Amino acid sequence: MAIDAICLQAVVEELRPQLTGLRVDKVQQPARDQVVLLFRGKRLLLNAGAGAPRIQLTELLRDNPAEPPMFCMLLRKHLSGARVSGITQPPLERLVRIEFDASDELGRAGKRTLVLEAMGRRSNLILLDEEGRVIDSLRRVDADMSAARQVLPGLFYQPPASAGRLPFLEETEEGFAARFAAAPGEKTLDSFLLDQYFGLSPLMARELGFQAAGDTDARLFQLGGPGPLWRALEDFSARVRESRFTPICLLRDSNPLDFACVPVGQYGGAAEIVTYPSFSALLDAFYQARERQERTRQRGADLLRAAATARDRLRRKLALQEKEYAETQNRDRLRVQGDLITANLYRMERGQSRLECENYYEENAPVTIPLDPLLTPQQNAAKYYKRYAKAKTAERYLREQMNLAKRDLEYLESVLAELSQAETEQDFWDIRAELREAGFLKKQGKGKKEKARPAAPWEFCTASGLRVLVGRNNRQNEKLTLKDADRRDLWLHTQKIHGSHVILRCGGQPPAEEDILQAAELAAWFSQARESGNVPVDYTEVRNVKKPAGGRPGMVIYTTYRTVYVTPEEETVNRLRVN
Repeated sequence: MAIDAICLQAVVEELRPQLTGLRVDKVQQPARDQVVLLFRGKRLLLNAGAGAPRIQLTELLRDNPAEPPMFCMLLRKHLSGARVSGITQPPLERLVRIEFDASDELGRAGKRTLVLEAMGRRSNLILLDEEGRVIDSLRRVDADMSAARQVLPGLFYQPPASAGRLPFLEETEEGFAARFAAAPGEKTLDSFLLDQYFGLSPLMARELGFQAAGDTDARLFQLGGPGPLWRALEDFSARVRESRFTPICLLRDSNPLDFACVPVGQYGGAAEIVTYPSFSALLDAFYQARERQERTRQRGADLLRAAATARDRLRRKLALQEKEYAETQNRDRLRVQGDLITANLYRMERGQSRLECENYYEENAPVTIPLDPLLTPQQNAAKYYKRYAKAKTAERYLREQMNLAKRDLEYLESVLAELSQAETEQDFWDIRAELREAGFLKKQGKGKKEKARPAAPWEFCTASGLRVLVGRNNRQNEKLTLKDADRRDLWLHTQKIHGSHVILRCGGQPPAEEDILQAAELAAWFSQARESGNVPVDYTEVRNVKKPAGGRPGMVIYTTYRTVYVTPEEETVNRLRVN
């Protein structure tokens, strides 16, 4: 999420006492939208990227380009050695002004101002002189880009225009009641707040609606009056005026969902709330995890594309092979035609384009055989015999190649199922290594080998305390089943559906029916049938599971099994998961 005005206010109030009076030692621009000001023992990050505009102290080290960008060189010229004299934020605006006491090349004292506009896709970083003129900006805005407001060197800086709505801090109880009465009753509480007031983010508007009605989707007519919503807004306004902020991060499945500067209750048990010691620490952790997620998603998209391309190529190849194989099944016709030509050599002359004769293989039925007029009758007969022999040999090789293609196609389908379930960067590394080993991705050159980083399988615990292990990828499935599992453990897998191998650790004792059903539900959840109901899951002892000769990683055959039918549910999976 982009930082809102209230969170920005909390960050500014946290930074002001820490930075005021400090001197800029270095200026860096590690990325196109990022500028880092280095003070003694502190690193101030100013990010003007559309997806993550913010200002914060950071502990993360970022690589700098070999050649600093022009804007970085400009900042170094004007801000190196400058001292921070103040940090301000216009009320409820997503804008921060950092004032510097600086000096020019001749040593004359002057003022410089660095303005961060943290406004989504319109975010910008602008350097001003002491008169308020633009020296330069990270993104220049000319008249073609915006007729209302230009940001160009030499122009006086004009802040972005106000939204025209009433700042929520200025509202009175009477004014709120009048606005509430004039609004359509079907409007949701958060929509009403966002339409009427300036300075509220969608997250906080939903939270105020939740506090007033206990539901984020509640509508105005359900409240029975403006009182509950006004009290929620009034309490929030008092917290903002008094700067009673708490840096909290909302996590879902250990992944960052959102962050806020006040407690948030609208997610209930669906999100975990983590409190940080400072807003800078919160932003560091939140955006580092988001960036890691994005890198993981990109890696996943790359692997998904490679696996899907290989699968589609195999499908086309298999279709051609099946067509050729069908043609070889009619090869006896070629042998019969060669026999008929040989039997009628005495009637034939060179230069004939066809032979009309009786087919003594089919009760002397008349038949017409195409001939090559450039060949002798004997050569035409030899040509048909050669085509027959070729088709006979091709049948054997095509059958082998089709079996290999079907095996690889099934394997790639299983890899695509793995990718849909991969959760961490390590999962994608393992699948990438697996595809390289199988020959579907190019192997890395010398000096670029990846380090082996074994990942543990997912672990769960049944209601009676039995461990359940679930493989994350084909190589781990194979290791888990054929090497790690005890021969007396139970092995579970969805029937004729791609999915993970599941091992129910029994300790040599027969498991209860409830344990088997819970393990089967895990097998159904970690498969392509996750969204289905009544999923068939086979189970047998590990001793009955074998790998076929020449099989790809994770491919097994099994005997003496039973089948149960389950419907996978996320609630059950989360309840059984071992943290």
